[in-house]
Amino acid sequence: MKIGILLTGHPPDELQGQFSEYDAMFAALLDGNGFIYETFAVVDGQFPKDEYHADGWIITGSRHGAYEDHPWIPPLEDLIRAIQASGRPLIGVCFGHQIIAQALGGKVEKFNGGWAVGRTDYDFEDQIVTLNAWHQDQVVALPEGAKVTGSNAFCRNAMVTYGDNIWTVQAHPEYGDAFIKGLMETRGKGVVPEDLMQAAANRLPSRNDNPKIGQYMAEFLKKERA
Repeated sequence: MKIGILLTGHPPDELQGQFSEYDAMFAALLDGNGFIYETFAVVDGQFPKDEYHADGWIITGSRHGAYEDHPWIPPLEDLIRAIQASGRPLIGVCFGHQIIAQALGGKVEKFNGGWAVGRTDYDFEDQIVTLNAWHQDQVVALPEGAKVTGSNAFCRNAMVTYGDNIWTVQAHPEYGDAFIKGLMETRGKGVVPEDLMQAAANRLPSRNDNPKIGQYMAEFLKKERA
């Protein structure tokens, strides 16, 4: 099965060489499922020819806001709607979660409740899962027909499904503790409140459910659809 990865951002320059690009993080998370990958750096204007170029799709995280004025965002929204109409599976993570909601009629904004950083628990399908978070923006209004499958008190719309072929998550199952620590030491400085980053640092290293959610994602991509 060929998975197209729509790259909407890059790690901080200071972390280049220490960590993989986001597409490689997802390939590692989904390792063992027989997928082959093709990456399109949409953040740099590189797009697939159409929604049928891959059997399934993943939209990555980004430092950008879904509501910002960038030339690559409108064509990405068009592609999201085309993938939805095609019935092919699509997964969105963090920015991907947000841009899918926005493209389908929801609303994303800079959350006035502040940031979520590091180890975070979510109520997901009658179980508690722990993932690393890194966001201030949130989906504050869902498109018609969207269904919340995961949430917590801070982020009500943390995991969402759209019909049978789209699943999205606000947190980062592809991020390990070391990368979160790297973000705190680079992008977080002067942006995320110091007390919040210190509290997150105190929880590192921490248990997380990245493998469990990675397997959920793989099964979602592979499952038979009518």
